[in-house]
Amino acid sequence: MPTILDTLKARGLYEAQTSPELDTLVQQPTTIYAGFDPSSSSLQAGNFVAIMALAHCQRAGHRVIALAGGATGLIGDPSGKSAERQLLSEAEVQQNLAGIQENLTRFLDFNHATAPAKLVNNYDWHKNFTFITFLRDVGKHFRMTQMLGKESVKKRMLSDDGMSFTEFCYQLLQAYDFLWLHEHEGCRVQLGGSDQWGNITAGTELIRRVRGAEAYGLTLPLVCDSQGRKFGKSEGNAVYLDHRKTSYYDFYQFFLRTADADAARYLRIFTFLPLEQIAQLEEQMNGAPEKREAQRVLAEEVTRCVHGAHGLAVAQRASEVLFGGSLDGLPLADLLGIFANVPSAELPRAAVVGKPVLDVVAAAGLVASKGEARRLAQQGGLYLNNRRVTDIAQLFVADDLIEGRVAVLRAGKKSFQLVKISD
Repeated sequence: MPTILDTLKARGLYEAQTSPELDTLVQQPTTIYAGFDPSSSSLQAGNFVAIMALAHCQRAGHRVIALAGGATGLIGDPSGKSAERQLLSEAEVQQNLAGIQENLTRFLDFNHATAPAKLVNNYDWHKNFTFITFLRDVGKHFRMTQMLGKESVKKRMLSDDGMSFTEFCYQLLQAYDFLWLHEHEGCRVQLGGSDQWGNITAGTELIRRVRGAEAYGLTLPLVCDSQGRKFGKSEGNAVYLDHRKTSYYDFYQFFLRTADADAARYLRIFTFLPLEQIAQLEEQMNGAPEKREAQRVLAEEVTRCVHGAHGLAVAQRASEVLFGGSLDGLPLADLLGIFANVPSAELPRAAVVGKPVLDVVAAAGLVASKGEARRLAQQGGLYLNNRRVTDIAQLFVADDLIEGRVAVLRAGKKSFQLVKISD
């Protein structure tokens, strides 16, 4: 019978494991945890890989724990980083933890009848340590040779900035997390990205030294696109799970723009669709790539999973609007979300209502002058609320303002400008 390891391998969610004995362990329900760094108020697509792995584990009958790093977040994980992170304040970490907790409740079942997921904060146990007691109770079990041999440490030691003592001790904190969960929750497995190998094995070694027990690590691949770009905040292309940081539309479009070379792989990683259905979509894509059916299904499935039916509906409506669809009935709040990244101009009501549309267009800055606005209208390329302006003498009326506050101007197919009433 297939195990969770077989599922993760088939989904492209498997990189390595610390021992072949893990194959036997996961044939029975066990407790598995993954940690999440509160470096932002929202998780992002890179974290979604670990979330999906935990969700698959829960669906396979295992008990899963999501650890929010309230303590380790005050230090900063050096793994995969070329320079030391800027330290966050306790208030910033607490604020970020609240956002992460909200994110996680969307994907893991915390009310499962037999194996509910659990959310823990490692600050709850680290806060009881003094520096001296931590060195005596935890630090004595580590050897400098092993700590210096960790890949994440070696890379940083060779860099120009080196590594601070604070970051060097991070692996002790994460190792103790594993030990604490092993002792208090019966946790036997930690999963994390491939860059977490050193931290994970520090935990398995600590459990072996302190309890004489075996614990295991399972690493996931760091997901990159076909060009080698990874999803990560440090890469400048973060896609957040919070719609206030990445809008419904931008989230949907990110996956809709997926390259053909990545679409089937992303479907396996980021959705729960049956592998047989994904194989069919891949076959369709190979036969008719111009239809982009695999990308459409990917964008819909991931957006629905992350943002629910409402978020998907808003994203799809936004896509229609931005490609010329009607704005009729669109609430102002949704409209502002759709056009969050569009230039805007604030004008007094008296400079808009009752004035020639061409004058408003020029005053808002969509074009440089009234003459250019006239030429644009005469060429059929000027739109007010996605309706073509055909009469160069048309006046701007109160009904042109959505909820009395905003109007959308467009030049050609894609050049938008918002007009916001300032008074």
